[in-house]
Amino acid sequence: MQSSWTTLLLICLTIVGLFGFKGGQSELLGFTAERAAAQLELELDFDQLLNTDNLRVWMQRMTAKPHHVGSPHAKANAEFMVELFRSWGYEADTVVYHVLFPTPRERHLELLAPRSYTAKLIEPEVEGDATSSLRTDRLPPYNAYSADGDVTGELVYVNQGLPRDYDVLRQRGIDVQGKIVIVRYGGSWRGIKVKLAALHGAIGCILYSDPRDDGYWQGDAYPKGPYRWEFGTQRGSIMDMPLFPGDPLTPGVGATRDAERLSREEAPTLMRIPVLPIGWGDAKPLLESLEGPVAPPDWRGALPLTYHVGPGPARVRLKVAFDWNLTPVYNVMATLKGLDYPDEWVIRGNHRDAWVFGAHDPISGMVALMEEARAIGMLAQQGRSPRRTLIYAGWDAEEQGLLGSTEWAEHKAAELRQKAIIYINTDSNARGFLSAGGSHTLERLVNEVAESVMDPQTQVTVGTRQRARRRVQGNAEADSREDLRMFPLGSGSDYTPFLQHLGIASLNIGFGGEGGGGNYHSSYDSFDYYLRFGDPGFEYGIALAKVAGRLSLRMANADVLPLRMTNFADNVRLYAEEVEALVPTLRQETLRHNRLLDTRSWELAEDPARTFIAPDRKDEVPHINFAPLKNALAALQASSLAYDRQLADRAEHLTESRKAAINQVLLNLERTMSREDGLPGRDWFKHHIYAPGFLTGYGVKTLPGIREALEARSWAEAERQVVIAAEVLSQVAAAIDQAAALMAEG
Repeated sequence: MQSSWTTLLLICLTIVGLFGFKGGQSELLGFTAERAAAQLELELDFDQLLNTDNLRVWMQRMTAKPHHVGSPHAKANAEFMVELFRSWGYEADTVVYHVLFPTPRERHLELLAPRSYTAKLIEPEVEGDATSSLRTDRLPPYNAYSADGDVTGELVYVNQGLPRDYDVLRQRGIDVQGKIVIVRYGGSWRGIKVKLAALHGAIGCILYSDPRDDGYWQGDAYPKGPYRWEFGTQRGSIMDMPLFPGDPLTPGVGATRDAERLSREEAPTLMRIPVLPIGWGDAKPLLESLEGPVAPPDWRGALPLTYHVGPGPARVRLKVAFDWNLTPVYNVMATLKGLDYPDEWVIRGNHRDAWVFGAHDPISGMVALMEEARAIGMLAQQGRSPRRTLIYAGWDAEEQGLLGSTEWAEHKAAELRQKAIIYINTDSNARGFLSAGGSHTLERLVNEVAESVMDPQTQVTVGTRQRARRRVQGNAEADSREDLRMFPLGSGSDYTPFLQHLGIASLNIGFGGEGGGGNYHSSYDSFDYYLRFGDPGFEYGIALAKVAGRLSLRMANADVLPLRMTNFADNVRLYAEEVEALVPTLRQETLRHNRLLDTRSWELAEDPARTFIAPDRKDEVPHINFAPLKNALAALQASSLAYDRQLADRAEHLTESRKAAINQVLLNLERTMSREDGLPGRDWFKHHIYAPGFLTGYGVKTLPGIREALEARSWAEAERQVVIAAEVLSQVAAAIDQAAALMAEG
């Protein structure tokens, strides 16, 4: 029997199918009518070349053994991919860098009091998962870039280890100075949790997966269902990526063999306390041994125990030691030169390294990219080569902190700034809904493509299905806005160095949302798991190849690069309204906070005998002058509207030389959103529209200079960042005006 949720979704799909927003597939953004017809025919022929069997065979081979960076099978996979790309007509090879990669030599976690327990720290074999018994070359659960250390101390539970959690502890008189903290995964990127623990004086950090978040609370645990079981453990890097990603020893430059390197002591992104991840099976005895205040309701997980905060009487010993080696990174790079504009590059990437077997993350995306590239190579062999150069990348060492892509981007920075028009990223993929984020000048292009690819399950377009989903979720824009809004990009995958460091327009796409999941960064992210819970027929792998292939081919073949400026201006308007609305929100928070202090109501607690510490009084929020931002936004909106009208009216009449001149301006448009001096305190991040948050890690901050200054209650800096953002938007508007003028003259 269908659930009411499913019934509502099907009704919405029917409505959208009858009355919904068509992509206008007889007209393509950036194409003349003649070239649009040829492009659509090319895409239909591209679809006919795609084969699900290839995805299955390649995944089974590539995930047969562990293939983390530096492992024998990782190198074998790189060589295998190079051979395939060459057979498809690409110039292909590996590009090698040498990066700092620590591997664990010793891992020990022991509960010393009030009872004894030694953590198992293993992921046992699971019946029905053929690779779970393999131990050769397999990395155990650990956190890369933890400090070496042997520490003993009282345990404190700090929930998700976010700033607000430490505020709660402080108000209860609990200090983590000199303590070991146990932190629940979720709410933020893991490296932020460790960074904040160290900043608050903790001497060690234990990260654990609670079944409320991705275990039996969500559904059946593995192997019965897809969710994390007792000893499934989330590995992961904890380097301080909001400062900069990539090799910790070579910030800003490619990690070639002869590159000048920092010492480990000088490297600012390495953590300074020992860290270890565990599954809930090892976490349960530790949490059971805590006393002190009962944790607030939203801190409580799904383990069968009362969650206490501590400190103590639980006392633990945490010991980790690592081999700190320079390890070769093998990026697979394959190039298909463009016929007309060989020095304009469309770059398409997916990482290929994993923590262990990595069927879902990342091989599900990697095999879709490979099949896409194979089909385009076959079209080229038929005499239908792209007009611009296509570069396909299989990045290495993404899991450790985007090392492979960042080192290549830093090494090739000057050439990329001159030639790259777009970077299109994929990562993991599974059955479900299309997800798309990125540069909002590309929003219309993504919507057009989404309306040209059919969803394998529902037989409506993937765009129609996504619109129906947003209707069900109550998103008013699903009916009122022509294009579905893309989400802005923070960090977390290989688009980061291209977008945020080099100012190259970027996209991140993939399918998912229907498979559940608790195998993330565990050894159970296996071929057998993926066949059951990921994309059993690899149909969504083909759907991803179709979407990404169209995006790549349209960018490669368009007469005028298919950017729509009004989409960008509309999204920036939204972000500007959000940051301006932060000011009254902060005023209200300040008023409530200070009134609470005045009434001393913080002393009313569940445990009146316990000492509670009053928080500091907050200073009043001053007037922030947003006029420069509003004025610049108005100019951007006018310029964007004028350009889009010119493109609609004039594209058919432009000479080839005029198109080339316009495209040179458009190629550099995203660069104008960046400033060489970067963001405050982290100059590697240069984009002033999108950035990962300084204390969110992966999560995006839009208009980040203004937003984070306001959140930090740094009022003078907020005023300065308003002016900077206005200058950036004015530069973008001027570039759009330049392109429009060229079009009017053409």
